[in-house]
Amino acid sequence: MRMAATSSMFILFLCFPFLKLISLGSAQDYYYVCDDGHGNYTANSTYSTNLNTLLSTLSSDTQINYGFYNFSYGQNSDIVNAIGLCRGDVESEECRSCLNNSSVDITQACPNQKKAILWSEQCMLRYSNDTIFNQMETSPSYYAWNVQNVTEADQFSEVLDNLMKNVRDIAASGDSRRKYATAENSTAINFQTIYGLAQCTPDLSRQQCDQCLEGAISDIPNCCNGKEGGRVLRPSCNIRFEVYSFYGTATTLDPDTEAPPPSTNTTSSQESSNTTIIVIAVVVATVVVVILLICLFLYLRRRKARKDLAVKEDDDEDEIKIAESLQFNFDTIRVATEDFSDSNKLGQGGFGAVYRGRLSNGQMIAVKRLSRDSGQGDTEFKNEVVLVVKLQHRNLVRLLGFCLEGRERLLVYEFVPNKSLDYFIFDPAKKAQLDWEKRYQIIRGIARGLLYLHEDSQLRIIHRDLKASNILLDEEMNPKIADFGMARLVLLDQTQVNTSRIVGTYGYMAPEYAMHGQFSVKSDVFSFGVLILEIVSGQKNSGINNGENMEDLLSFAWRNWKEGKAINIVDPSLNSNSRNEMLRCIHIGLLCVQEHLIDRPTMATIMLMLNSYSLSLSIPAEPAFYMNSRTRSFPAMQSWEYNSRETGSSEATLKSAQESENEASITELYPR
Repeated sequence: MRMAATSSMFILFLCFPFLKLISLGSAQDYYYVCDDGHGNYTANSTYSTNLNTLLSTLSSDTQINYGFYNFSYGQNSDIVNAIGLCRGDVESEECRSCLNNSSVDITQACPNQKKAILWSEQCMLRYSNDTIFNQMETSPSYYAWNVQNVTEADQFSEVLDNLMKNVRDIAASGDSRRKYATAENSTAINFQTIYGLAQCTPDLSRQQCDQCLEGAISDIPNCCNGKEGGRVLRPSCNIRFEVYSFYGTATTLDPDTEAPPPSTNTTSSQESSNTTIIVIAVVVATVVVVILLICLFLYLRRRKARKDLAVKEDDDEDEIKIAESLQFNFDTIRVATEDFSDSNKLGQGGFGAVYRGRLSNGQMIAVKRLSRDSGQGDTEFKNEVVLVVKLQHRNLVRLLGFCLEGRERLLVYEFVPNKSLDYFIFDPAKKAQLDWEKRYQIIRGIARGLLYLHEDSQLRIIHRDLKASNILLDEEMNPKIADFGMARLVLLDQTQVNTSRIVGTYGYMAPEYAMHGQFSVKSDVFSFGVLILEIVSGQKNSGINNGENMEDLLSFAWRNWKEGKAINIVDPSLNSNSRNEMLRCIHIGLLCVQEHLIDRPTMATIMLMLNSYSLSLSIPAEPAFYMNSRTRSFPAMQSWEYNSRETGSSEATLKSAQESENEASITELYPR
């Protein structure tokens, strides 16, 4: 046995008892396993010739650009099967070079052996006289680990376990060309980053790959517990982790091609040439078909656009019919709310009062009775209702209909039984009902609702007043975004809109909106970031007691995060079982409240951040309205609006906004 370890790694070799004559070895640039248990071949034998032919031509197919080569050569007992696998970030030319070098090294390391495996930094080469394609094999295994120990091994192991499970899932979901994944995750230990990699030979099924990687990950405590790095090498899969980045960006795969099945060469190179010609013909035919389909799609799209233009008038008539079907009789609503009795009053907002009601069929409803001085015409009101009623999402409060009679304008919403989020999250006793699992569910639900408003609905809606009191909770504490009274409809291709009428709630408002009247989807992202920090901390954004001083939530969160004490932001009533998830949410919240809107992520990116730990997070900059960096001239925690066209002055008009459990109002869908 020959062994040579690098200066930073100690190598452990595992021998399995049923492989009696396995020779294990390592050189400076590779590790290898020679299996004497399956016999030797003699020089100049048919097997020797087939092996040399296969190894010399294994990576000669330049059309393979995904780093996986699986071929056979020979017949019957002299057949040789070989697999070449390159790491997912290795370019094609570099991959072929690695496999060619490995072909030389493996025959020198394992002379006259019918079975051998060689692992190098960038590739793995394996051959056998047995069938190895589509076979999941876990032995023999190679272990290696970094000699450096980590601090706080338990926390490190918890983050590492989550990271490796994540890359396992992603790798196993790959296709027949590549089953490879990398990811990174930060720990609470000085925000140390762990980098992880997982890879299978892509001829395995998803289940086989998952099973192989799961076994390799389960070996980490045996070989690499408490170490800064380690790897487990198996014939069908491998994993590695380090506290430094050891991989590059994965190479790009052609989405229109799949890996061919393993080929067997039993005659001559002429058949290989014929196969190449067939492949080229198939590729060319596929490209032609794709081009024709694209042309057909463009033709049908243009035809549809003309048809849509022709039937626009019919659509307008349909909108009127929809509006009529949504209209409630005023007497029906009056009876349902017991003549708008105070006992059924749920709350009072700047746009009107909200009442609980029960229809004759037993359905519970929430009725918003709009102020009579809105100045909006009947046609505009109906048009707005038709647009808002199209917003159908489980994380939005659903509009059921309206009532328009005389000067009365009523909006009928679904009834949400639990009160608003602020009723629970800011109450020292009631917040105990919201454990971390429920809070994380609420954060993700709000994110899904905002993503729908910004990108997935027929309209693009900017809410402009996202806050804890506008998040209602259903029976299972699922969040529903409510109160669209300040929302704005924008064109799908608009990135930013200006207004001279600024409405919203101080503390949740983005700086570009509060100061300049510029709002966009990134304005809602800012409000969402504040909301995340409130949910994680259980504190209002208006102020936190810090000794003798009051400190606003953004300042408090930024200071502790910058000092490496982000755990201080977490609500003390929460247990620490999900500490990494809490810290990741704080990180996301700080990214959302950055001063420059271009630095804030979109809701689509935020959903990826919340759902996948494989997505690395950038370092946030100092938040907007950070203490001592802005002059705070606005009254704290009141809904306010500034309208220079209406008041003729630069003074802000303040409107009271009581926090209610079912406050909702009509979306402002036209420019103010």
